[in-house]
Amino acid sequence: MSIMSWNVRGLGNKETVRALKNTSFKYKPGIIFLSETKKKKRYLEKIRMKMKMTEYFYVEPVGIAGGLALWWSNEADISVLSFGKNFIDTKVSLNGEEDWFLTFIYGPPYTEEKQTFWESLASLRNNNEKKWCLIGDSNVVARPEEKLGGLTFDASSAKWFHDFTDALCLIELPLKGGTFTWSNQRSEDDAILEKLDRIIVSLEWSSSFPKAIGVLDATITSDHAPIFLFLKGMTKKYKKDFKFEAKWILEDECSAKVKDSWLQTGNCNGISGFGRKLRRTRIQLRQWSKMKKGTGKLKEEEMKEKIRFMQGKQLSKSGG
Repeated sequence: MSIMSWNVRGLGNKETVRALKNTSFKYKPGIIFLSETKKKKRYLEKIRMKMKMTEYFYVEPVGIAGGLALWWSNEADISVLSFGKNFIDTKVSLNGEEDWFLTFIYGPPYTEEKQTFWESLASLRNNNEKKWCLIGDSNVVARPEEKLGGLTFDASSAKWFHDFTDALCLIELPLKGGTFTWSNQRSEDDAILEKLDRIIVSLEWSSSFPKAIGVLDATITSDHAPIFLFLKGMTKKYKKDFKFEAKWILEDECSAKVKDSWLQTGNCNGISGFGRKLRRTRIQLRQWSKMKKGTGKLKEEEMKEKIRFMQGKQLSKSGG
């Protein structure tokens, strides 16, 4: 099972909702945590039901700021223990396994609130509750190498984070797919990149899930990228399936593509020959459909590739 965490920067945008649905379809998370939803329960419930997540818990936004949404399927048994505007603390049971604690976080953006935030998280656990995982937007750059561009590294905010992790013997899972999870969505010399979204676990939790890995995906609809926690590793290659769309039948080009690709395969007999014809036809239709989607879709994919490149970009020795 996987867990998704994403600061969506508001779900009022149709493109963001579409990106959420597509990303969820791709990775099929059993638990979805969204921060900065900026929407009330009534609106969010419509999206949840379309995504077929069976359970939910919400922290309402204050005015049009903040807001947390937690959705999960029947793969997980989740009990909400406590919550605030910046976190949801839960107990999780999976397939009869030993319970563990999972806290979803949305760190405050204001410096004067950061110390209190980390201290309040520390108070959630005691010595008898050591199997703990935290995931979400920490809103803190913990190390100089986690920042590219903009103002200099803020050591004071980072200290509160490290005091928290050191006191409770917590470690951070690396994210596969890049370094930076947030950007100001500008290019070249004006770009600012930071790692703000994290997965933090106790040693006891890590021992229970030795194959767990974090994954960073790409998006162009929010300044944050979604992150995923795969509890038992990534055993599946997430490749987009081919689907024939009924509307293609109305296009003469589609019929021509099918005929050409079928004939180009030659006289193939038997089941294996039939399979080769199908594979070639599928490839031709996929290429044709990508072209038909126009420059808008191509530009979106190009932008995602640029984002993935920037997420993985490392600081030079000169800091530039």
